[in-house]
Amino acid sequence: MSAAVVASIPSPPQGIFHVGPLTIHMYGVMLLLAIAACVWLTGIRWVRWGGDWDLVYTTALWGVVAGIVGARAYHDITSWNQDQAIHDHWWGVFAVWQGGLGIWGGIPLGVAAGALVVRRSGNSVRLMMDAAAPGLLLAQGIGRWGNYWNQELYGRHTTLPWALEIHGKGAAHEYHPTFLYEFTWDVLGVLALLWIDRRFNLRRPALFALYVVWYTTFRTYEEVLRIDPSNHLAGMRINFWVSLGVWICAVAFFVWWQLVRRAAPSTRTAKPRPVRTGPRMSVPKGRVR
Repeated sequence: MSAAVVASIPSPPQGIFHVGPLTIHMYGVMLLLAIAACVWLTGIRWVRWGGDWDLVYTTALWGVVAGIVGARAYHDITSWNQDQAIHDHWWGVFAVWQGGLGIWGGIPLGVAAGALVVRRSGNSVRLMMDAAAPGLLLAQGIGRWGNYWNQELYGRHTTLPWALEIHGKGAAHEYHPTFLYEFTWDVLGVLALLWIDRRFNLRRPALFALYVVWYTTFRTYEEVLRIDPSNHLAGMRINFWVSLGVWICAVAFFVWWQLVRRAAPSTRTAKPRPVRTGPRMSVPKGRVR
């Protein structure tokens, strides 16, 4: 360890454990915990608004399956010539347990699948998007601990006291723990979104837009720190430009939807419909717009 580092965060020697005949991948465990946290928080919010847990479970099931497919597809496409693990075996393109999930493919496809389920149930897609927004951010924060177990996606070398030790990197093996930075940022974002939703009367799905804005604000900066293999455009990592583009779109949508469109006369008001397998939705007046 460098003498300049007063303390550091040790990395686990391995991310795979064998318990009898079982092989446990900690990356996968973190994903399961992230999914459970998202379902839990989304369910609490949805039921509090008068919804049904069954719809949350069904939405989560299809959303997670589609999200994993989209996230892996994005990684395979954008890291085809950067990630050797993709080419090591015929199943390399599917090896999500080795890491390699791109949030930019996971969230859009997962939300699209979930929206289809909600729409078919007769409920408001916009309301469900806002119900799920804090949970999605919480899941993304927890999921970053999978990168810690895999010793991947860390930042540049640093001598800060909270540097992350990476095994097998020689003398200079202390790096920015970007997983911890993003986890902290995401948890603070969850608290901020819950406070904003309680404090302000939002036009749905404005909270979902704020979730995207919050996440991409730090993710754009994080891409400047990270040193894992990546394709570049104009000297910056591809995901830097993707994050910046998504941030611009989310901010523009929020301003237009919450401020400009809200001020315009409207003849339609979205109202919740009864859940087919549960009680009728009863959402506080003014919450769905």
